[in-house]
Amino acid sequence: MTASRGRIDKRQAILGAAFTVFARRGYEQACVQEIAEEASAAKPTVYNHFGDKEDLFRQAMTAAAEAVMAENLTILNRLRNPGDDLRAALEDVAHRMLRVCCAERSRALRWLTYAQVARFPDLIEIVQERTSTRVGEALADRLARLSLAGHLRPCDPVPAAEQFLALLTGPMEGRSRLGTRKVSAAEIRSLARTAVDTFLRAYRTADTR
Repeated sequence: MTASRGRIDKRQAILGAAFTVFARRGYEQACVQEIAEEASAAKPTVYNHFGDKEDLFRQAMTAAAEAVMAENLTILNRLRNPGDDLRAALEDVAHRMLRVCCAERSRALRWLTYAQVARFPDLIEIVQERTSTRVGEALADRLARLSLAGHLRPCDPVPAAEQFLALLTGPMEGRSRLGTRKVSAAEIRSLARTAVDTFLRAYRTADTR
């Protein structure tokens, strides 16, 4: 392993450990010593990579948001080749995206953003850019392709993507009580099915299954 590769790996380990500790303790109660222990690193090593606790928090939140984004972008690849049953493909995508939304990392990301937005007003932009804006852009691209292929009616894909995501996240926020209640697997499947049904009532063509 090269020195630069080792430094990158250590940095990633520290970021992962920091997010775990911030999620466990909250920003105020988390300390750099505990983060160093979680990462199996010395405290000075943490400071060698990050200037202070505030910088570490921002970077950890950014890394967590990018990880959530990567999961969702991978899921959306399913719509590149939806097959003959578009409804089934959309339900699969919706179900998997809701599972990401309900996962511990996504829930902690929301809690920490809500709790620390007054101290870190740029958090909203950092998190939203990665977990909402870029995912929405990727979904709009997939919907545009589906529309051009005749699987969906002609439409502006940007608001269509916004509406699809709203049909997922809006009810989920309510069911989960802003992430404080665990949502059952059956509820997740039901929410995915209902969201897709509503979406297709607005955007399907006559022969869309």
